[in-house]
Amino acid sequence: MIKRRRFLNMATYSLSGFSTAYLLGSCSQQDQQNIVQTSAVSGSTSNLDYSAITTKVLRMGYQSAGDLVWNRQVLEKRLDPLGVKVEWLQFAQGPQLMEGMAARRVDVGSVGETPPIFAQVAGSDIVYVVGTNRNPQSGVSSVIAVPPESSLQKFEEIKGQEVYFQRGSASHYFILRALQSIGLTINDIIIKNMATIEARGAFLEGRIPVWMTGDPHYAIAQKMNRIRVLRDSVGLDSPGGYYIADRQFALENPGLLKILIEELHALDKWADTNRDDVKQLMITEQKLDPDVAERVMSRRTFAGRRGLSPALIAEQQRVADLFTEVGVIPRKIDIKEALLPSEVYAAITPSEIMV
Repeated sequence: MIKRRRFLNMATYSLSGFSTAYLLGSCSQQDQQNIVQTSAVSGSTSNLDYSAITTKVLRMGYQSAGDLVWNRQVLEKRLDPLGVKVEWLQFAQGPQLMEGMAARRVDVGSVGETPPIFAQVAGSDIVYVVGTNRNPQSGVSSVIAVPPESSLQKFEEIKGQEVYFQRGSASHYFILRALQSIGLTINDIIIKNMATIEARGAFLEGRIPVWMTGDPHYAIAQKMNRIRVLRDSVGLDSPGGYYIADRQFALENPGLLKILIEELHALDKWADTNRDDVKQLMITEQKLDPDVAERVMSRRTFAGRRGLSPALIAEQQRVADLFTEVGVIPRKIDIKEALLPSEVYAAITPSEIMV
């Protein structure tokens, strides 16, 4: 089992060479083809069986920071009796997961608000499945940080600095909004594109001036007394993360998506009232030191899921429009083109989270 997971991980990491920069520069013709294909597929939803599950294998993508759904195996417990096997593929961050989905190696995966926007610009035929609620504490575990010995004492001094983060990840929106909050633009810093897990070692050694990271990497650096936070992402109006699916897979398996949303919703409720059990899973499954897991849990919130309501769609459109306005993506996109029909969401989403 371990050898198989390592093989899958290595295979999916190799996808990261298919760069976002290339995607952004070569998508216009592909976009037109995808729009035609999407319209054709969407037109068949009038006869869609909302309980349908046609697949025998669900390929779930998750990120290197870990996934409670994977740790608890809640999907396996629901899907095994239905004859559906769950395969898990690990990715460094959201952009790599989206590239895996574009290559048809992943059916469903969890990412922040930014990766699906970049994927849509690149012509990937994806759909939003369900969102994530936010609360006043959301964002406390995502930080812009420097080594303890850095001469930078406050975030307002960041102009002209090299800032290391993964382009197209949630950090991209975080830094953009953080800079706006002090009257700067993305052009006022020097972006160094590097996945968080790859940058951690260099940062801990003091070779990276400004690093954007989150837990558990943040907590690990804290344990080593090798990090000083300039600011976190609290209050920067992110709509939160999403589960994203390949469109064709979603339309062929709406019943599976319904099960996924139900299990996510129930898992959030369980986690919020069983925080010690969640911490223990981090120790046993993610191999985190107990004191690191304690730090992570001190910041982690379980605010629940959020359906793809008009309000959430409008919030995600605002994020996409901002990326267009500042020139990060080359053209305006319509988030509605990456959605299932509203009647599908109504059928697969619990009404209590459709807000």
